[in-house]
Amino acid sequence: MKRSEQQFGNFQSHHAIQESKAERSDFGRFYYRFPDGGESGFDVYDRVSGFIGTLQRDVMDLNTVNNLDDRMTICLVTHGLTLRLFLMRWFQYTVHEFERSFNPDNGRVVILDLKTARRNCCATNGSVGENSSIEEACNEEYSYFELSEHDRMAMGFPLFHEQERFQLLHNYCLLNKNEW
Repeated sequence: MKRSEQQFGNFQSHHAIQESKAERSDFGRFYYRFPDGGESGFDVYDRVSGFIGTLQRDVMDLNTVNNLDDRMTICLVTHGLTLRLFLMRWFQYTVHEFERSFNPDNGRVVILDLKTARRNCCATNGSVGENSSIEEACNEEYSYFELSEHDRMAMGFPLFHEQERFQLLHNYCLLNKNEW
Protein backbone atom coordinates (compact mmCIF):
# COMPACT_ATOMS: atom_id res chain seq x y z
CA MET A 1 0.00 0.00 0.00
CA LYS A 2 1.34 3.42 -0.82
CA ARG A 3 1.39 6.38 1.49
CA SER A 4 3.19 9.60 0.75
CA GLU A 5 4.61 12.23 3.03
CA GLN A 6 3.56 15.87 2.89
CA GLN A 7 4.49 17.69 -0.33
CA PHE A 8 6.34 20.90 0.46
CA GLY A 9 5.86 22.61 -2.90
CA ASN A 10 8.34 23.92 -5.43
CA PHE A 11 10.99 25.60 -3.29
CA GLN A 12 13.98 27.07 -5.09
CA SER A 13 15.70 28.90 -2.27
CA HIS A 14 16.68 28.13 1.29
CA HIS A 15 15.27 31.52 2.36
CA ALA A 16 11.80 30.69 0.97
CA ILE A 17 11.80 27.37 2.82
CA GLN A 18 12.73 29.04 6.12
CA GLU A 19 10.03 31.73 5.68
CA SER A 20 7.34 29.12 4.99
CA LYS A 21 8.38 26.98 7.96
CA ALA A 22 8.29 30.04 10.25
CA GLU A 23 4.83 30.94 8.94
CA ARG A 24 3.70 27.33 9.44
CA SER A 25 4.96 27.45 13.02
CA ASP A 26 2.75 30.48 13.72
CA PHE A 27 -0.25 29.12 11.81
CA GLY A 28 -0.12 25.46 12.87
CA ARG A 29 1.15 22.31 11.15
CA PHE A 30 -2.28 20.81 10.52
CA TYR A 31 -3.91 23.54 8.45
CA TYR A 32 -0.93 25.43 6.99
CA ARG A 33 -0.62 24.81 3.24
CA PHE A 34 2.83 25.26 1.69
CA PRO A 35 2.83 27.57 -1.35
CA ASP A 36 3.51 26.58 -4.98
CA GLY A 37 1.87 23.15 -4.94
CA GLY A 38 2.52 22.27 -1.31
CA GLU A 39 0.15 20.52 1.04
CA SER A 40 -1.21 20.96 4.52
CA GLY A 41 -1.21 18.34 7.26
CA PHE A 42 -4.94 18.05 6.57
CA ASP A 43 -4.18 16.85 3.02
CA VAL A 44 -1.98 14.07 4.43
CA TYR A 45 -4.65 13.30 7.07
CA ASP A 46 -7.15 12.83 4.24
CA ARG A 47 -4.82 10.34 2.50
CA VAL A 48 -4.17 8.54 5.78
CA SER A 49 -7.93 8.18 6.31
CA GLY A 50 -8.26 6.43 2.95
CA PHE A 51 -5.25 4.26 3.75
CA ILE A 52 -6.79 3.14 7.06
CA GLY A 53 -9.96 2.03 5.28
CA THR A 54 -7.89 0.03 2.77
CA LEU A 55 -5.77 -1.45 5.57
CA GLN A 56 -8.84 -2.58 7.52
CA ARG A 57 -10.42 -4.19 4.44
CA ASP A 58 -7.18 -5.98 3.53
CA VAL A 59 -6.75 -7.30 7.08
CA MET A 60 -10.36 -8.55 7.12
CA ASP A 61 -9.85 -10.29 3.75
CA LEU A 62 -6.59 -11.93 4.88
CA ASN A 63 -8.13 -13.00 8.16
CA THR A 64 -11.15 -14.51 6.41
CA VAL A 65 -8.97 -16.53 4.04
CA ASN A 66 -6.15 -17.52 6.44
CA ASN A 67 -7.85 -17.31 9.87
CA LEU A 68 -4.91 -15.34 11.31
CA ASP A 69 -6.82 -13.79 14.21
CA ASP A 70 -4.34 -11.96 16.48
CA ARG A 71 -1.19 -13.57 15.01
CA MET A 72 -0.89 -10.91 12.31
CA THR A 73 1.81 -8.25 12.51
CA ILE A 74 1.60 -5.15 10.36
CA CYS A 75 4.65 -2.98 9.79
CA LEU A 76 4.19 0.55 8.49
CA VAL A 77 7.31 2.42 7.42
CA THR A 78 6.66 6.14 7.20
CA HIS A 79 7.85 9.63 8.05
CA GLY A 80 7.14 11.27 11.41
CA LEU A 81 4.39 13.65 10.30
CA THR A 82 2.49 10.92 8.46
CA LEU A 83 2.84 8.67 11.51
CA ARG A 84 1.43 11.36 13.81
CA LEU A 85 -1.47 11.95 11.42
CA PHE A 86 -2.10 8.19 11.26
CA LEU A 87 -2.25 8.09 15.07
CA MET A 88 -4.44 11.21 15.11
CA ARG A 89 -6.93 9.53 12.78
CA TRP A 90 -6.76 6.09 14.42
CA PHE A 91 -7.21 7.35 18.00
CA GLN A 92 -9.37 10.38 17.07
CA TYR A 93 -7.05 12.96 18.58
CA THR A 94 -8.12 16.59 18.13
CA VAL A 95 -6.18 19.09 16.02
CA HIS A 96 -5.09 20.74 19.27
CA GLU A 97 -3.72 17.43 20.58
CA PHE A 98 -1.95 16.83 17.25
CA GLU A 99 -0.35 20.30 17.35
CA ARG A 100 1.09 19.54 20.81
CA SER A 101 2.57 16.19 19.71
CA PHE A 102 6.09 15.52 18.45
CA ASN A 103 7.60 13.44 15.68
CA PRO A 104 9.42 10.35 16.92
CA ASP A 105 13.19 10.21 16.59
CA ASN A 106 14.43 9.15 13.13
CA GLY A 107 14.39 5.38 12.71
CA ARG A 108 12.28 4.91 15.85
CA VAL A 109 9.95 1.93 16.03
CA VAL A 110 6.54 2.97 17.36
CA ILE A 111 4.36 0.14 18.62
CA LEU A 112 0.61 -0.26 18.80
CA ASP A 113 -0.09 -3.05 21.28
CA LEU A 114 -3.06 -5.34 20.69
CA LYS A 115 -5.15 -5.49 23.87
CA THR A 116 -8.16 -7.60 24.75
CA ALA A 117 -11.00 -6.63 27.06
CA ARG A 118 -14.49 -7.74 27.99
CA ARG A 119 -17.43 -5.44 27.35
CA ASN A 120 -18.75 -3.60 30.40
CA CYS A 121 -22.54 -3.58 30.10
CA CYS A 122 -25.01 -1.83 32.33
CA ALA A 123 -28.01 -3.62 33.78
CA THR A 124 -31.07 -3.54 31.54
CA ASN A 125 -34.62 -2.64 32.51
CA GLY A 126 -36.92 -5.64 32.62
CA SER A 127 -35.91 -9.24 32.30
CA VAL A 128 -33.52 -10.40 29.63
CA GLY A 129 -33.49 -14.03 28.59
CA GLU A 130 -30.39 -16.12 29.08
CA ASN A 131 -29.85 -16.56 25.34
CA SER A 132 -30.50 -12.94 24.37
CA SER A 133 -28.15 -11.14 22.01
CA ILE A 134 -27.63 -8.35 24.58
CA GLU A 135 -26.29 -10.78 27.16
CA GLU A 136 -24.06 -12.45 24.57
CA ALA A 137 -22.67 -9.07 23.47
CA CYS A 138 -21.96 -8.13 27.09
CA ASN A 139 -19.94 -11.27 27.67
CA GLU A 140 -17.85 -11.25 24.53
CA GLU A 141 -14.24 -10.15 24.38
CA TYR A 142 -13.06 -7.55 21.94
CA SER A 143 -9.64 -6.43 20.76
CA TYR A 144 -8.28 -2.94 20.32
CA PHE A 145 -4.95 -1.23 19.73
CA GLU A 146 -3.23 1.03 22.20
CA LEU A 147 -0.14 3.18 21.66
CA SER A 148 2.59 1.87 23.94
CA GLU A 149 3.08 3.97 27.07
CA HIS A 150 6.66 4.87 26.15
CA ASP A 151 5.74 5.98 22.62
CA ARG A 152 2.65 7.88 23.78
CA MET A 153 4.68 9.87 26.29
CA ALA A 154 7.64 10.45 23.93
CA MET A 155 5.31 11.79 21.23
CA GLY A 156 3.19 13.85 23.65
CA PHE A 157 -0.19 12.22 23.06
CA PRO A 158 -2.74 12.00 25.91
CA LEU A 159 -4.08 8.84 27.51
CA PHE A 160 -7.35 7.66 25.97
CA HIS A 161 -9.56 8.84 28.84
CA GLU A 162 -7.69 12.18 29.00
CA GLN A 163 -8.41 13.12 25.38
CA GLU A 164 -10.06 16.51 24.90
CA ARG A 165 -13.15 14.97 23.29
CA PHE A 166 -13.94 13.21 26.58
CA GLN A 167 -12.99 16.18 28.76
CA LEU A 168 -15.55 18.26 26.89
CA LEU A 169 -18.31 15.98 28.17
CA HIS A 170 -17.54 17.11 31.73
CA ASN A 171 -16.19 20.63 31.25
CA TYR A 172 -18.07 22.96 28.92
CA CYS A 173 -15.60 25.74 29.76
CA LEU A 174 -13.37 24.18 27.10
CA LEU A 175 -15.75 25.72 24.56
CA ASN A 176 -14.95 29.23 25.81
CA LYS A 177 -12.54 30.54 23.17
CA ASN A 178 -11.41 33.30 25.53
CA GLU A 179 -9.67 30.58 27.57
CA TRP A 180 -7.65 29.31 24.58
